[in-house]
Amino acid sequence: MEKRRLGDSDLMVTKLCLGTMTWGEQNSEAEAHQQMDYALARGINFFDTAEMYPVPPRAETQGRTEQYIGSWFAARGNRDQVILATKVAGPNRAMEYIRQGPEFTRAQIRAALEASLQRLQTDYVDLYQLHWPSRMTNYFGQLGYVHQGDEGVPFEETIGALVELIEEGKIRHYGLSNETPWGTMKILQLCEQKGWPKPVSIQNPYNLLNRSYEVGMAEVSHRENIGLLAYSPMAFGVLSGKFLNGQRPAGARVSLFPRFSRYSQPHVDEVVQKYVAVAQAAGITPAAMSLAFVTQQPFVTSNIIGATTLEQLEENINTAELVLNTEVLQQLDDIHRVHSNPCP
Repeated sequence: MEKRRLGDSDLMVTKLCLGTMTWGEQNSEAEAHQQMDYALARGINFFDTAEMYPVPPRAETQGRTEQYIGSWFAARGNRDQVILATKVAGPNRAMEYIRQGPEFTRAQIRAALEASLQRLQTDYVDLYQLHWPSRMTNYFGQLGYVHQGDEGVPFEETIGALVELIEEGKIRHYGLSNETPWGTMKILQLCEQKGWPKPVSIQNPYNLLNRSYEVGMAEVSHRENIGLLAYSPMAFGVLSGKFLNGQRPAGARVSLFPRFSRYSQPHVDEVVQKYVAVAQAAGITPAAMSLAFVTQQPFVTSNIIGATTLEQLEENINTAELVLNTEVLQQLDDIHRVHSNPCP
């Protein structure tokens, strides 16, 4: 499978990344191990997780995903074959069970990493990501920015803590997630001033229903060499078409957890129908088209795919060889021009 350089680092990651956030909620430990075995056998060398996983986040399950990855490393003895990314949780009042309220202070970042390393049964993480900004801004479904004056933990303290962890060999690189152009550029400015290593990636949502990354962040990715690790490339499965006309297949995340309704609004069906029609006319599945669209964008370093079954995972990985032609891309752009970002 094609590998792409992760920012300015020496790491070459596969263009598909194995997402893990269902492990420990929708997937058992055995199923998680099967998925990792299969992904590695198919050439994927990049796994992404987070200290708060699985989703939906709950005190009873927090950290379980990392534990499953750790038990797999211990059983297989193959830590050196995987480029491993995890994330430290930002502030969230509903997550008081994480360090009595997670934040990006130096002490909290160090405590979070030590706990992750223990669960993951490893001495280091290849990519350590700030899961969402410390300050209040527009992320997780909010398109418009409403200024609230909340500055959060100063970037200097947060990035300084990450640089210390790099120097200690506990993380190799760090990245951002759910960040904005302003936040990204301020961090880059700070790194230049301090002579610190800069972030090598940013993990934000990107899919046919939400192409807002293209507006400001895509230029940052190109000019600053901070590639996108795209999450929700199938919009919680909505772009597969399986939720059209009110359908709620048993076992699907949207069916099990109504809170994941960001891409399931009534007005979205009309748009999804149009994308499904393009895929059908091209002789490919809507899911495959949606994933291939994301993977071949020039500002995307890796496309984070997730699955609850091996069959889904196989279909997702098979899209690595699919390249959409100019005609299909033009049709997708035509739909987007009329129905721009129907879901944030």
